[in-house]
Amino acid sequence: MVFAHDTEVALAATVALVNTLDGADDHLTDLLALDEFVDTWGWTGTRTHDAQELEAVRALRPQLRALWDSEKDEVVQRVNDMLRAGNALPQLVKHDTWDYHLHATAPEAPLATRIAVEAAMAFIDVVRSQALDRLRICDMHDCNAVTIDLTKNKSKRYCDAGCSNRAAVAAYRARQAATRHNTNAATRIA
Repeated sequence: MVFAHDTEVALAATVALVNTLDGADDHLTDLLALDEFVDTWGWTGTRTHDAQELEAVRALRPQLRALWDSEKDEVVQRVNDMLRAGNALPQLVKHDTWDYHLHATAPEAPLATRIAVEAAMAFIDVVRSQALDRLRICDMHDCNAVTIDLTKNKSKRYCDAGCSNRAAVAAYRARQAATRHNTNAATRIA
């Protein structure tokens, strides 16, 4: 484990939220999609379940994406801005199946505020651990998704949208084509 469990979950949830906006494709278009996101990532606290809440979460995505595109000092400034805007007050909490971990907002804070502050708290650990190099953009040529490399050997190159499989298939096909080309060239020479 690279970071504390709650930090890794917050980072993964941030990646998932940022990647709901994939170029022109938006995968967070309605309240049902937001409910699914909230359920998938186990967000607790109050919800309004209205269009305003959805729009606030959607508006958060570019702010979070900017963390991947920024240098260290700018990341720090963005994180501090999110913490200030969310009136962050870190405290240890225990709920559901989670042992003690950090929350930095009240459960009554708006969902978008809770998400922003959770992301900011996770990025505090990334910055303090000198681990900004773990923030990646997918290596697949036609993908712009963000990812966080939580592997021990810092080897993650692709997002979780199947790009690793597509890259492996493309590499296999390239090797097969090279083998066929070399075999055909050797046959022509002989």
